Amino acid sequence: MASLKDLRNRIASVKATQKITKAMQMVAAAKLRRAQEAAEAARPYAERMSQVLANIAAATKGQPGAPALITGTGREEVHLLLVATGERGLAGAFNSAIARLARDDARRLIAEGKTVKFLIVGRKGYDILRRQYADRISDHFTFRNVKQVSFTEAKEVASRVLSMFDEGDFDVATLYYSKFRSVISQVPTAQRVIPAEVPQDTPPPSLGGAIYEYEPDEEEILAELLPRNVGIQVYKALLENAASFYGAQMSAMDNATRNAGDMIDRLTLSYNRQRQAQITKELIEIISGAEAV
Repeated sequence: MASLKDLRNRIASVKATQKITKAMQMVAAAKLRRAQEAAEAARPYAERMSQVLANIAAATKGQPGAPALITGTGREEVHLLLVATGERGLAGAFNSAIARLARDDARRLIAEGKTVKFLIVGRKGYDILRRQYADRISDHFTFRNVKQVSFTEAKEVASRVLSMFDEGDFDVATLYYSKFRSVISQVPTAQRVIPAEVPQDTPPPSLGGAIYEYEPDEEEILAELLPRNVGIQVYKALLENAASFYGAQMSAMDNATRNAGDMIDRLTLSYNRQRQAQITKELIEIISGAEAV
């Protein structure tokens, strides 16, 4: 049984931890609002970009010389898994959930005889996946000194992906990230970025009787928009991850703070009981000694 001094030290230690988790919860809550606003603001642009590409791609469908970023290489043998996670932990299952989704897909693809490569954004994802797939990681990015996600970082990642595609290193690229839904709900998501996902049932644009001509032509527009679309989708994923990270960290630190409070209550109760037992024992000894005299 722990002594009274040990219990006092443990209570003081848990109280100090509780102060830290409470402070981290408040910091995460303050950063979450800005990250959530940025993620929600990026969604319409990314979705509209996908719609524009779908409409233009529908006009070039089946035509010779269509960009490979839409038509693909004609093969699906080599898959690049672009996994975006956080740079830090203490956010519950945020990082591990994204890595688990990518790992499950990797196992499925390998079982089908496909070749799998990883490109990882975020230190935590790299630490998790290198334990099992160290020989399959082509590259990884860490942005530890970046206080806020910017398009510059997303463009750097997208440029690396596009250069690998131009060199023929893979046929299909899938982006993994956590989509922010609410403070208590972040959804691990897989999105194919190369070749670009073009819905088969995309309705033709309503022109209202007008006739539109592209200047330059559709192929040149796609040649400019398709690489930009990869950067936009990566940027959206990084913004969603930032909001999801702070939401997950806020929830995790709130749980940790409440758990610390419960532990303090249990330790305090144990301390009081042991102290009362010790006082009772001393009183019995004093009374027994007095009676003996």
